[in-house]
Amino acid sequence: MKKFIFIPAFFCINISLYGAALDSTAEAVQKVPLNITAVVMFILFVLATLIITYFANKKTHSTEAFFTAGGGISGFQNGLAIAGDYMSAAAFLGLTALIFSYGFDSLIYPVGWTIAWPVILFLIAERFRNLGKFTFTDVIALRLEEKPIRIVAALSTLTIVILYLIAQMVGAGQLIQTLFGLPYSLAVVFVGILMMCYVIFGGMHATTWVQIIKASLLLGGTTLMALMILYMSNFDLKYYFDLAINNHPKGADIMKAGVFFKDPIATFSLGLAVTFGTAGLPHILMRFFTVKNASEARKSAFFATGFIAYFFLLMFVLGFGAIAFVLGDPQYVDEAGKFTGATNMVVIILAEVLGGNVLLAFISAVSFATILAVVSGLCISGAGAIAHDLYTQTFKSGKADGKTQMAVSKIATIILGVLSIVLGFVFENINVAFMVGLIFGIAGSVNFPIILLCIYWKGLTSRGVFLGGLLGLLAVVSFVFLSPSMWEKTFGLKNAIFPYDHPAIFSIPLTFFLLWFFSITDKSKRAQIDKEGYKAFDFRAKTGIGASEAVSH
Repeated sequence: MKKFIFIPAFFCINISLYGAALDSTAEAVQKVPLNITAVVMFILFVLATLIITYFANKKTHSTEAFFTAGGGISGFQNGLAIAGDYMSAAAFLGLTALIFSYGFDSLIYPVGWTIAWPVILFLIAERFRNLGKFTFTDVIALRLEEKPIRIVAALSTLTIVILYLIAQMVGAGQLIQTLFGLPYSLAVVFVGILMMCYVIFGGMHATTWVQIIKASLLLGGTTLMALMILYMSNFDLKYYFDLAINNHPKGADIMKAGVFFKDPIATFSLGLAVTFGTAGLPHILMRFFTVKNASEARKSAFFATGFIAYFFLLMFVLGFGAIAFVLGDPQYVDEAGKFTGATNMVVIILAEVLGGNVLLAFISAVSFATILAVVSGLCISGAGAIAHDLYTQTFKSGKADGKTQMAVSKIATIILGVLSIVLGFVFENINVAFMVGLIFGIAGSVNFPIILLCIYWKGLTSRGVFLGGLLGLLAVVSFVFLSPSMWEKTFGLKNAIFPYDHPAIFSIPLTFFLLWFFSITDKSKRAQIDKEGYKAFDFRAKTGIGASEAVSH
């Protein structure tokens, strides 16, 4: 493990933490010796999921089955699958790295990510299931003028999906180089092909079960590591934290706030982005249509909240465990006591310290498997936007038959798969912090305000969403481009025009204002129809009468 090298900071920290403001200087990635045990474990995971895909293919003969698994996933299963979407390799590796580096102050990320789920549980999940069918765009289009709304929402979805796919593909290439010693290009192609196989042949059935298996393995592996850490600490938390404080260069400061985040406005803005960005991610929202009714959707959010909170609690244990036992091992520090490995690989090194090569190989294989699961969910979300929102509902006015929709969905999957592979090569050295920051910016500053006002405010109009959504999108993109991390660090210019890297504290209220302003000033006939239709829309949201039901297979 001494041979672990430093992954480019723009990947290893920024992709992990959705735009954390750290150094984005890129250094060459070097290969490590091939870990045969890790490769074998990963191959076993791939074979198992391909078998699931084979059997899932027998159930995927309709658009309902392809996009939503026919609504036949239980609340518990769906909650675990949602948690699988959330528990990415980025969060696993990056969050433990941040806790390892900065201690207590890094907990804003898991707190924000966890708080997002009660928001979704109480404000969105149940009504979403009652109102939609395949994608979150269905909810908005049910009430407002369909074609322009679907175009705006589909463009937002595809922007998020493509940017997210780029980030994941670059992450896959860098991660497999580090963990397995295989070439970047091979990793990108391999992930792209497997992603297409899962989605084309298994649809949402296969994607869901891939997530469930991955989430179970990751939760099991991290639970085992946490128990081993506590066992090595004699289950004495005071001894555990004292050991960490004594080993860390920052000493007792790792137990204090203000070590990593020094600006309260930037901190609060980041918290808003993490919380409300999650509630606007299309591949997360799509999962509420995979259950049979609103009650199961509510259960999905409830179980997801529990699994995610438990996972982030484990990350806290692992992060401080790495301080206590990795920094306390002379093999991984120099004479001055400075850590000599790659910070973002610290949890992998911790696995070797705790359980030798077998645990190291298992955690490495699961880390890479998480990327496969996440990109599959992203791909099916993008395919839904193309086949259902754009082709069927917009261009064909809802008149395309199921067989044609399925064909278009699979073609869209292939296009997205090939595109993600190509873009993975093109953007190998891109600043992923910009992309991921933009993803959460769009989701939290555009999708979330539109969804919330659509469900709860009768005054929202089609013009309000069209103009407010587009201007909100333009604003958040502009804020990101003009921020210090882009203006100064990426473009090499001086004196960033916008002072914060995380614009959510400004862009979210701005979009709410734009949606409100363009709606109240809309005196058109269509605006009157939109407002009069809210009563029936709200009745369906509350009762579920008229909502699509699960189909049998």
